[in-house]
Amino acid sequence: MAQRPVGEIPETMKLSVLNGIHDVVNEERPVPAPGPREVLIRVLAVGTCGSDVHYYEHGRIGDHVVRAPLVLGHEPSGVVVARGSEATAHEVGTRVALEPGVPCTACEQCKAGRYNLCPKMRFFGTPPIDGAFCEYVVLREDFAYPVPETLSDEAAALLEPLSVGVWACRKSRVGPGSRVLITGAGPIGLVAAQTARAFGATEVVVTDVNGKRLRVAEELGATGTVDVSARELADSGFEPDVLLECSGAGAAAGQAIRQVGRAGRVVLVGMGGDEIALPLAHVQNFELELTGTFRYANTWPTAIALAAGREVDLDRLVTHRFGLDEVPQALTIAARDDTVIKPVVLPQAGRA
Repeated sequence: MAQRPVGEIPETMKLSVLNGIHDVVNEERPVPAPGPREVLIRVLAVGTCGSDVHYYEHGRIGDHVVRAPLVLGHEPSGVVVARGSEATAHEVGTRVALEPGVPCTACEQCKAGRYNLCPKMRFFGTPPIDGAFCEYVVLREDFAYPVPETLSDEAAALLEPLSVGVWACRKSRVGPGSRVLITGAGPIGLVAAQTARAFGATEVVVTDVNGKRLRVAEELGATGTVDVSARELADSGFEPDVLLECSGAGAAAGQAIRQVGRAGRVVLVGMGGDEIALPLAHVQNFELELTGTFRYANTWPTAIALAAGREVDLDRLVTHRFGLDEVPQALTIAARDDTVIKPVVLPQAGRA
């Protein structure tokens, strides 16, 4: 991996802080010092996520409540600029993608390899853990992954949502010959569709109510699309053996589950509410497997390989760019512009 010059590290940095609902301000704070096994990373790009928007609009997601000032942002890339006293994995100047959740490594879930389910997980931008809408962050060195120069800074940041797609495809056992239905053509649906094709799926059909996003899905390799605002999914005639539900919409999930063929697999990826109506007779009569999915585990090497090998195009998802002074605009642009797919915050924008 190529090294980049890092320059002088300042004493303070700028960051964007959520103080409450619709209340985001910029602050200056000291640049954090890395612990013994940590690295200090200059943040180059951060994707915005629906969860960031939800905290901004509502101040909470389920049991996670913003009770104190919080820095959002959990889809970052950057460059290592300093190392802790025991950190040896990365040379200074190494460009990295950041896995934003660090588990305890000692609990039952971690020891079983399910570290994404660690109850003590410290995850960027999830109260009370600050995220990456700032100029510098520290991270345990083994959760920073070197990326090739063929990946842009923005694509390296979007390895995080790609990891969600990789995890969903693994959970549903997508493989050669799979017929996959994906509900929702947002960023997660679009990376899931590309991942499914890369894993060998021969048919990948994507649904949404936004025709612009469906056209992007076709551009990125979907074999078919259904605009469910104009046509019933049941009329498509498509019987998948895998459903990746990425919309988070209860009605869409119920309709899509009814399409899944015998012995099919359903993975609920989108987060849109606490309950959905489940077509129980169909699930039982067709012996469907149904599971939720929560973040990811051990996905970054695969995600890097898919993006570096051009099997997944992450740069195509980036539609809007903002500086740290514009985080509120980044979090609200989707409500004003139906061409939005993925807004990205560039913390170093405007810096010499």
